[in-house]
Amino acid sequence: MPHQLVLADAPTTKDVLTFFGRAGRISDEGVRLQAARGVLALTSAALAPRGLFDHTPTVLGMRVVNVDPELECDVVVASLTETSDARVLDLPETGLSPAWAGIAPPRGEWTTLGQLTASVIAQRAQWGISAVARGATDGAGEDAVRALRAGIWGEPDPDLLDLPRGVAFAADAFGFISGEEDVAVLRSGRWTRLAFRRGHVLTRGPAAIGMTAVRGTGATAD
Repeated sequence: MPHQLVLADAPTTKDVLTFFGRAGRISDEGVRLQAARGVLALTSAALAPRGLFDHTPTVLGMRVVNVDPELECDVVVASLTETSDARVLDLPETGLSPAWAGIAPPRGEWTTLGQLTASVIAQRAQWGISAVARGATDGAGEDAVRALRAGIWGEPDPDLLDLPRGVAFAADAFGFISGEEDVAVLRSGRWTRLAFRRGHVLTRGPAAIGMTAVRGTGATAD
């Protein structure tokens, strides 16, 4: 028998499948499922660096739902399969191991930095999408497109409290923007979180760009 997710009810199942559908349109690196004590956190990367010199910021989308209190798991999968029970989803036989899943947001206390309006976040997302479309030339290779996206989505945006513009992209892509709302912006360590009614956007930074200074060791010459 395959491993299964037992969710709270049929609407929760639909919610989870919707999140997977949106995540699949953004990336092929799957969704991380972390369940404990009746709560399931679904996390997927809207943006993540690939390689040492890739300056794309790490920006995650997260949705939290209720599950069977006995369910405990921590796995990254590409898809889920519906069953005859509207509350149950089958997990695939194999999981994924994307690099972004090895860096988990903190579970401790978060400090409030301020707030943003959903309309401003939506505007910055649309600006970035248009900028990527304008900058992507016909025949551009994958590396060139990734560099373009990293530059646009990774740039600190003054309208977003100097967070990388990619947080707006993630909020739009995961469907977290719905109507007008004030979005709390919180920080814990190197992580910043935007708390929408429909979910959370998390980003880790700032990214280290360039090389650190080299310090000499041993005795110094007179």
